[in-house]
Amino acid sequence: SGFHCWFFFRLSSCGLSERSCGALSSVLSSQSSSLTHLDLSNNKLKDSGVKLLSSGLESPHCKLEALSLSGCLVSEEGCASLVSAVSSKSSHLRELDLSYNHPGASGVEKLFAAVEDPQCSLDTLRSVF
Repeated sequence: SGFHCWFFFRLSSCGLSERSCGALSSVLSSQSSSLTHLDLSNNKLKDSGVKLLSSGLESPHCKLEALSLSGCLVSEEGCASLVSAVSSKSSHLRELDLSYNHPGASGVEKLFAAVEDPQCSLDTLRSVF
C-alpha cells in the first residue's frame, strides 16, 4: 500500500543513561519496530550507551531515519560505534545529530569518511565541536 506511518519518539533531557540504551537497542532491532525518528539529546548516554544503541541500529529490522545524540557525552569511541552502524548495508539512517559532543579529531575523521562512502545512507551529519 502507499500508506506510510512515521513514528517520532522524543526522549530529550529525561535522565536516560547508558543503561537505558540496551532496551532502546532491543526496540530498534525488533521486527515489529516502526520507529523512524528518535531524539535522545541531552542525556548521559556516553560511549558505552552509544555502543549498545549502535547494535540496534545495525539490525536489518531497524527503520530509524533520524537520530539526535546532541549533548550525550559521546567521544571518539562512541563515534567509532556509530560509524560501524551507519556503514552497515541495512542502515536507513539519513540524519545524525552529534552536536555538543567530544568526538576528537579521529572520531570526526571516521564519521566524515563514512558519510563519503557511497554505501552509507547518511546525508546529514550535524556536529558543532
